[in-house]
Amino acid sequence: MNVAPAPVDEKTYRKTINAWAMYDWGNSAFVTTIMAAVFPPFYRSLVIDAGLSAADATSYWAYTTSFALFLIALLGPILGAIADYTGGKKYYIGFFAGLGILATSLFVFLGDDTYVWGSILFTLGNIGFAGGNIFYDSLLPHIARKEDIDQVSTRGYAMGYVGGGILLVINMLWVMHPDWFYMADVGFALRACFFSVAVWWAVFAIPLFRHVPSPPAVRPRNASGHPIGAGCRRLLHTARQLPHYRQLLIFLLAFWIYNDGIGTIIKMSTAYGDQIGLQMEHMIGALVLSQFIGIPCTFAFGWLARYIRARSAILLGLGIYIATSTGAYFMTNAVHFYILAGLIGMVQGGTQGLSRSLFASMVPQKQATEFFGFFSTSSKFAGIFGPLLFGLVNKYTGGSRVSILSLIVFFVVGGLILLWVDEEEGVRVAQAADAASTDA
Repeated sequence: MNVAPAPVDEKTYRKTINAWAMYDWGNSAFVTTIMAAVFPPFYRSLVIDAGLSAADATSYWAYTTSFALFLIALLGPILGAIADYTGGKKYYIGFFAGLGILATSLFVFLGDDTYVWGSILFTLGNIGFAGGNIFYDSLLPHIARKEDIDQVSTRGYAMGYVGGGILLVINMLWVMHPDWFYMADVGFALRACFFSVAVWWAVFAIPLFRHVPSPPAVRPRNASGHPIGAGCRRLLHTARQLPHYRQLLIFLLAFWIYNDGIGTIIKMSTAYGDQIGLQMEHMIGALVLSQFIGIPCTFAFGWLARYIRARSAILLGLGIYIATSTGAYFMTNAVHFYILAGLIGMVQGGTQGLSRSLFASMVPQKQATEFFGFFSTSSKFAGIFGPLLFGLVNKYTGGSRVSILSLIVFFVVGGLILLWVDEEEGVRVAQAADAASTDA
């Protein structure tokens, strides 16, 4: 993990980009199998086995996801500031990835009446996943050329679709036909799925640590004191600087809102499907479909951004999310779930990938991790409200249909605010800040 010079020749540049994207290939299995497909229905079964109602089971899952987001939101900005100060981005990725991998591997011990442990382990795994992503995302403006940043960011998401999708197909076959793989029953197959995520994540994280250089520390002159104290001081300094980046702030406000809706759909879709009576094999199959639809569509969004700019492409994606949330309210069978999953697959990677690259283009590179700490952490704080709203509406209405419909407000309000973002002005301000820092 030693600091290495930025890649200059084309072969090294491609190798660096591919190695960076492979981390997305690996850790996206946590999203597909743990967050979205297999673990939510499994968790609901643990709650119901403990004697609670089906509505309670869905609400408890929503509360668990909100609490996990709250904890990583508390840690993110300080960690980002410290990593900029110490230059240890890959060390932090390693620590959080290790935490997530360990917690996920321990899912194999969950059994009857252990939903509280399930909540704890999922929270730790989610902290590992989200914490690592703060530092992973912050590498983007350091490794990607300015003209490639949209394509590199969407490439990472596309690779995540491929990697997460391949393992999800394997997991689906295990769950549907455990006897084909000499597994005792579905319960054994489910635990094998959880353990496979830990192994997949660990193996495909290796290229990043071998081939992606760590940016150097950004230590102010005459800096002294413990890195944590220094990191906190730099964080406060960055907070005072944020009003100077007006377009960045407008974008952040929009992102906080619409990404809360996206995240809630990812986390609650199979819990919703399970509550209205869909079979697990259909829900997993639909999510596999969304993964593989997402691969070309995510690349297409990166291509589209060259012609209509990132903001317009994101707005297109939000329009499809509005249609999907509306359709989900009327969903009654597995065919509907497949159709809606396909629509989400068309836009999920593209909207999130372009959001990341749009943000990266408007932050000063020398404070990239600090700003990505704000980006990730602020979205986690904002992201608490989507699952929490879903859970509360579900609790007090006794069902999830109104909950899924309520998500439309996140996409409408976030999209309206996004209309006010001036990308070109945001990029100019960030570049001027970097130039002023270099001159100083």
